[in-house]
Amino acid sequence: MPGRRGPSTLAGPTASKTPSLVPASVRDRAAPGDLLERELANWSARNSTSAERYDLERLLELKRQTVSVVLPAREVGRTIPSVLDALAPLRRAGLIEEIVVVDAASADGTAGIAGERGAAVLQESEILPGFGAARGKGDAMWRGLAATSGEIVVYIDTDTHDFDERFLLGMLGPLLERPELQFVKGTFRRPFEIGGIAVPDGGGRVTELVARPLLNLFRPELGGFGQPLAGETAARRALLEELPYPVGYGVEIGMLIDVAARAGLDAMAEVNLGTRRHRHQSLRELSTMALAVLGTASRRIHDADSVAEIGGAAAIALPADGGRELREVSLEERPPLATVSADERRTARKVLSTALESGLGAAMPLEGVAALGSR
Repeated sequence: MPGRRGPSTLAGPTASKTPSLVPASVRDRAAPGDLLERELANWSARNSTSAERYDLERLLELKRQTVSVVLPAREVGRTIPSVLDALAPLRRAGLIEEIVVVDAASADGTAGIAGERGAAVLQESEILPGFGAARGKGDAMWRGLAATSGEIVVYIDTDTHDFDERFLLGMLGPLLERPELQFVKGTFRRPFEIGGIAVPDGGGRVTELVARPLLNLFRPELGGFGQPLAGETAARRALLEELPYPVGYGVEIGMLIDVAARAGLDAMAEVNLGTRRHRHQSLRELSTMALAVLGTASRRIHDADSVAEIGGAAAIALPADGGRELREVSLEERPPLATVSADERRTARKVLSTALESGLGAAMPLEGVAALGSR
């Protein structure tokens, strides 16, 4: 069947094996901590900024490329209205050409709510169906990339309670302002709210207990990113189409490591988006998320074959009444979109055009790029 693939392994330069887990530039230093701190401070001074620096008028002046916004969505009927309401004026102004919600068959009316607000709504498994049913958030992001055409692609999480236009303006600003940048990651404060009490910076438990220690131990040059697992990401399509996409929650850390290997740290930037409030998952759910993050990072840091040997999936044993529950966590990865056949990619984009023609949301046509360049 067209598009069928076996469990994918890491493609591209990140798959190469190295004799040491720690870069020589770090390993051989007399005072690695001091030197690394200075290097990270220098990188931050060059490539760290705030969303407050950018406004719509300025970005419209800078814009020379088309922009697609991809919104992975699963049971977010309560929060997606504020996300789409904040993005709508930016689309009307011409900053965004496409807003596409990639829905995971949500049972809470997410698709209908999004369609009413003018977004194109696609069901994730209907995009590139030759690859089978979608397996998770990363898979939805990969299929959303396939369905859209913008030269810059922005991914935004849809479970944010206090979303405003700064999230989009901040993510786009560095890419429009500095052509040498390829990739932008959002950072923010994440309070943990429980029982009506908010603990400042207490959110992001998988980040603090898994992702941050892992990166600082094995990829310390990426230690400057405040939120390595943030779903708010923007990048140039040409780069994204060269990357493999882990199908689940490992997508963010995998993308971070892969972009650094392919484009280099100086092509990466971080933007402070303020505060992000979102729904918190139980520790039980976070355990499976942590395994996906750890498995994806291990494939890149240690040995790609060691993860591939288990068939693209792992199981985590969780305590249960009178025993344990074994839960599968997919470590499968979708291949770089650039390696998918032209016919399949055309079909993926036709899913979006068909949705628009059927009235399931609206998007501005991706045309007139030359006109953008004349601004």
